[in-house]
Amino acid sequence: MNDPYRQDPALLRGMTQRRLGRRDAFRLAGLSAAGLALAACGVQGKGAARPSSSAQAQSEVEKYWSGKTKNGHVDFANWPLYMDPKQPELKQFTQQTGITVTYKEVIQDNPSWFAKIQPQLAAGQSIGYDLMVVTNGLHFTQLVQLGYLVALDHAKLPNFTANAGERYKNESFDPGNVYSIPWASGMTGIAYNPKYVDTPPTSMADLWNPKYKGKVGMMSDSQEIANFGLFALGIDPDTSTEADWQKAAAKLQEQRDAGIVRKYYDQAYIDPLAKGDIWLTMAWSGDVFQKNVSDGTDLKFVIPQEGATIWTDNMMIPKTATNPVDAIMLMDFFYDVNVAGHLAEYINYVTPVPAAKDVIAADAAKATGADKKLLEQVSTSPLVFPSAEDYAKLRSYKNFKTPQEQKKFESIFQAITTA
Repeated sequence: MNDPYRQDPALLRGMTQRRLGRRDAFRLAGLSAAGLALAACGVQGKGAARPSSSAQAQSEVEKYWSGKTKNGHVDFANWPLYMDPKQPELKQFTQQTGITVTYKEVIQDNPSWFAKIQPQLAAGQSIGYDLMVVTNGLHFTQLVQLGYLVALDHAKLPNFTANAGERYKNESFDPGNVYSIPWASGMTGIAYNPKYVDTPPTSMADLWNPKYKGKVGMMSDSQEIANFGLFALGIDPDTSTEADWQKAAAKLQEQRDAGIVRKYYDQAYIDPLAKGDIWLTMAWSGDVFQKNVSDGTDLKFVIPQEGATIWTDNMMIPKTATNPVDAIMLMDFFYDVNVAGHLAEYINYVTPVPAAKDVIAADAAKATGADKKLLEQVSTSPLVFPSAEDYAKLRSYKNFKTPQEQKKFESIFQAITTA
């Protein structure tokens, strides 16, 4: 019998190229010039403030969902390489529910996606999709503040309620998951090459250690590097102030002026780390996992004692969706433990469903050869299944209240990497 979830070994072993492409696209979704230019325009729309109370939120939910019924179809917009091209999960969903799904990989970065859909949403017109995935950050906040997202009816999300990890049930950027539930997430921490680093790094201070002069990699993305400067000072990025940003920038300037940083990298840090051009670096968890799988390297990833960054890509329903009931059913479907496990086997990002680990381990026990080894790596990797101790040290990016605040933040940290 053909198992719709058994992956082609060639696809499994080719995941590094796919993951690098996805994470590089994510990098562009941060504080990019395009995003700043769009934010600076002061996008206008008929906004709707976040509900100020649970009663108000419940009233909003009841008002929207009352009388809405299943229509039998969903149009789903997602990022590239975030699902097996054979779409076994969607086929199973259709088989179980009778709902067909048109799935398109049309989101390349958050700024351009927001720019595309904002005029239609402002005019109350359909964007052509009932479900979309957007990263936490300014554009997510704008979607909420402008009233462009549907308040979710959690009575229609039983799998999410039962199976989502606690870390994903009260995100700082969407308290109470009023408008979103996670699709997948990842971490920014420290990676090192044990061929050159005798003592494993445990602290942000290791990135400032003079003995690694010229052998440290830092990221060029302002949001990423800002978090590390703040972590080094014991400051939570999400509650940080402009005064904190200035202190963090001074700390990063000190590192740069001492010649400790070899280069400020975008996606390209992973090969220099493997070659020994740099010995330790800021890194994305997925890159390290995939580099080790594809090239047989033994790079290590650690979450420093001061903390590290977690980013989240989130499912949400636009206010003009034609098929919202079908869309929320699909959202909840991905929180079925078996579905979440098989999806994680393919994409290898952090899954918001902890019990998916047992599904992958069971598949590994039944597999052979290269498939078995890879599935065992996925099921046991803290880069896919962080421990409770790891989660306790993870923090989000700064949640900006205004475009002006974001521009100020960007100007402070851009000076470090562009000088």
